[in-house]
Amino acid sequence: MQEIRIQGEVPASPQAVWDVYTDHRSWEDWAGFREVVLRQQGEPAPNGVGATRVMRARGMAIEEEVIAFDPPKRMVYRLVAGAPVRNHQGEVLFTPSEIGTHVEWIVRFDPWIPFTGALVARLLRPALQDVLDRLAAYPFERPA
Repeated sequence: MQEIRIQGEVPASPQAVWDVYTDHRSWEDWAGFREVVLRQQGEPAPNGVGATRVMRARGMAIEEEVIAFDPPKRMVYRLVAGAPVRNHQGEVLFTPSEIGTHVEWIVRFDPWIPFTGALVARLLRPALQDVLDRLAAYPFERPA
């Protein structure tokens, strides 16, 4: 099993970061995706456990399902379709920090083709980092 860990600091409260990150439809506005469709609402509605989303960008479409939703601390999802991996699971952790929120994104997967896990991880890491960088740059409202 391959594992990718990326982390970063976001200058906003954990609740504000959680609200933006877990609002799947807003990913079109800030995360670099061309289209995000919430195929099924979860519990709590709309983005909680059981929510499925299809995300399109750069000529590919991936489908994910939320499998754990613990506001504003932790969200876990699994890849349902769209990437050359099996057993893909992502976990995103939101913890308070001096700047605002420390975000850690952990992705684990098995490659479809044996011995290609490191290559897939090398290709996936920059895409995940780009999303995290965009989240850090999001124009969160600052308290007056």
